[in-house]
Amino acid sequence: MRHTACFIVLAASLLGGCVDLAPAYQRPDAPVPARFPTGPAYSVQAGASQTLVGWRGFFSDPKLKTVIEQALANNRDLRVAVANIAAARAQYHVQRAALFPTLTAQAGATLGQEPTSVISGGAAPSGAAGEYNEHLYSLGAGVAAYQLDLFGKVRNLTRAAQDQYFASRHARDAAQITLVSEVAADYLALGSDRALLQIAADTLKSGTETLEVTQHRFENGVDSELDISQAQTVVEQARFDVARLTTQVAQDRNALDLVVGAPVDDDLPPKGAEDSVAVLQQLPAAVDSRVLLARPDVLQAEEQLRAANADIGAARAAFFPSIALTGSGGVTSLALSTLFRGASETWTFAPTISQTIFDAGANRGNLSYAKAQRDLGVATYEKAVQTAFREVADALAQRGTIDEQLAAQQALTAAAANSLRLSTARYQQGSDTYLNVLIAQRTLYAARQSLVASQLAKANNLVSLYAALGGGLSVPATPAGP
Repeated sequence: MRHTACFIVLAASLLGGCVDLAPAYQRPDAPVPARFPTGPAYSVQAGASQTLVGWRGFFSDPKLKTVIEQALANNRDLRVAVANIAAARAQYHVQRAALFPTLTAQAGATLGQEPTSVISGGAAPSGAAGEYNEHLYSLGAGVAAYQLDLFGKVRNLTRAAQDQYFASRHARDAAQITLVSEVAADYLALGSDRALLQIAADTLKSGTETLEVTQHRFENGVDSELDISQAQTVVEQARFDVARLTTQVAQDRNALDLVVGAPVDDDLPPKGAEDSVAVLQQLPAAVDSRVLLARPDVLQAEEQLRAANADIGAARAAFFPSIALTGSGGVTSLALSTLFRGASETWTFAPTISQTIFDAGANRGNLSYAKAQRDLGVATYEKAVQTAFREVADALAQRGTIDEQLAAQQALTAAAANSLRLSTARYQQGSDTYLNVLIAQRTLYAARQSLVASQLAKANNLVSLYAALGGGLSVPATPAGP
């Protein structure tokens, strides 16, 4: 019995898988230029591809690193991505099991009693009168309806499941990069808005002091009521901005808590622009478009394309005969004590073959659908590459001019501060009107706000470019195989 069962299982395993009907996979050509754009907006020259460091090496602020680590541990979107990996891995193992026969074992006992009067001939087999007791014991193992994979249907379905698993891993990596960049962006936005709130508070304070001086001068007949109204406009504008930015800072904090997935300690968020802008390392000086092919979202699209390619092989296999093997072997005995010695050996072997004669075009429709899905996968992959190229090109364009913008804004802010100082001195000496002081105050207020916005833009540009180039992973986020 043991030899028979082993023969059935071995034969079923060796006969499976002879032909692969899936088309040979070829990665589509990247529908983007080999080099990123050049011109007045781009200071970064194309060159050899460089490997980006992980986010722990890119972000230099220890507080920001702590916040990112909390987000990686608590963010629910990332947990969803991890759960999807586990589900895809389980589906792969379920599908892969179909490559092998399922061996089942069964043991049974039949016990019965019949009167000799109902037995053929009216006598018990033993010749004794009375009742006849029947005992039958069996033990066996077998394979039920194992499909021989002669045309690669099961193997291609397994390959498709494996590719979908790999795609889910890349989706998780892409989710991590997105999460890291979102945390950094929210962190920077909170610091920027706190800096703007401080600027508004400073302007409110200085404007209030100026208004009090103007009122005193009006009471002494030096200034006019128009000067008081003009001074009050600065105060009310600053008071409005303080209220608005107080709300914005609270909302920024709520957004940071949401993306982190847990309340952030009060000592971790930045207190102002000075704490939040100089937190990033510089990116490599030279990059080329080949780095896009290593982006997790591009790799995810390619794995999904591979899965669609394998599905074509499975759809083609449906046109060919299906062969199933069913077999079993075992022993039977009239006594339990002799089941393993002196028992009768039993076995069955029942191969079946089936071929679809008419299916109203179902198989042809399934093949057409699989090819259409493959074409969809090609388009999706190419669009992912094009989108990645555009994101990097846009970030590079901003990076090429952001330093000049920031330098100009810093110079403008310094000039506005000096203008306010001189206008105030001339006004206090009576050689100029308050209107010039008012203009200088508004100019400086707007210049300080624009300077904070420029600092935030530079920091966000580094974060965006780093994420667009496929950075953000300090270590492999997922295991190498299923």
